[in-house]
Amino acid sequence: MADVSPPDKVRSARNRTRSNGGKPSGKVADFRYKRPSPSDPSAHRGTALRTGAPATGEPRRQAYAALDLGTNNCRLLIARPSGENFTVIDAFSRVVRLGEGLAHSGRLSDEAMDRALAALHVCADKLRRRNVSLARSVATEACRRAANGADFIDRVREETGIALDIISAQEEARLAVLGCHILLEQGHGPAVIFDIGGGSTELVLIEPGERVPRIIDWASVPWGVVSLTDTVGRAEDDAATRLGRYRQMRMLVSDSFAPFAERIADASRAEDIRLLGTSGTVTTLASLHLELPQYDRRAVDGLIVPAQAMRTISERLSVMDLDERQTLPCIGPDRADLVVAGCAILESILDIWPAERLGVADRGIREGILRSLMAGTPAPPRPTA
Repeated sequence: MADVSPPDKVRSARNRTRSNGGKPSGKVADFRYKRPSPSDPSAHRGTALRTGAPATGEPRRQAYAALDLGTNNCRLLIARPSGENFTVIDAFSRVVRLGEGLAHSGRLSDEAMDRALAALHVCADKLRRRNVSLARSVATEACRRAANGADFIDRVREETGIALDIISAQEEARLAVLGCHILLEQGHGPAVIFDIGGGSTELVLIEPGERVPRIIDWASVPWGVVSLTDTVGRAEDDAATRLGRYRQMRMLVSDSFAPFAERIADASRAEDIRLLGTSGTVTTLASLHLELPQYDRRAVDGLIVPAQAMRTISERLSVMDLDERQTLPCIGPDRADLVVAGCAILESILDIWPAERLGVADRGIREGILRSLMAGTPAPPRPTA
């Protein structure tokens, strides 16, 4: 076993009460999406914005918004329904590194919170200008883990008017599946969908079902590209040091995956197993596989890549120094210090789910939120005072 404990062993009682109360890992017998009942506001958390626009009684062409504040990124989508799908009318994404240093301090730093708030002010302005009347805004692992996560949520609401929900790992996994499952490769065998985040990684075992697949099992481990990098350290003095660092990352992640790996072992030996990943790691590696001069979502979203090709790229990146990685197209300075941790997590996933091909999704939680909002009846607006 690794001699480093996952960085979320201790969480503040206040944060646990502010989250949705999901456990880090466990079984879900049937977690398919269901239309929420109008009489059950907890089943559908719509956030009324400070725009004066009503959250009920709007025509179906109204604008909906989904905001995802993660450990590394702040992302926003604003869309309108279009048949069974939706059309994006505005979007925003910024690297904020909210969880930087969290693995060691257990708290969100002042600098990280300021970066996140600057991005959220941009989001709030877009929400007002687009006259969004129904949105869901969520915060994930960094705010779940931080001792001051709930205080930060209060500050965000006071300064921007955005009411963030600290969602459970289980809800995070469900939304990721809802947002990207349509990109699964065709087949009849079991599949794993995974989301490598900044502070955690979610893995979901599904089987083919109706319009939304049935979730058989799921797990969340507290290793994402930020938390793993911060825990192992950033020393890259020479090739041997870099290789040893990568091996330590692989060991830590594999140890955390072990209970889930044991539960899905029989399924992993089935015929026609499939694998789909949604994260900056897989989209970045897919871009390198395609040798794109710059990132192109249209080329990457829905791509099917040989799993061995992704392993080869991961192994190559793991021994490069920081300067070399920064010069590669689609990585640059924003991802150069974190992409190696993503590679370690991805290779550990391929170890426990040896699919021959990997599907790549440039979509996830935000798209899952939008589909949930558009499928259900809005909850009563929250007070804005």
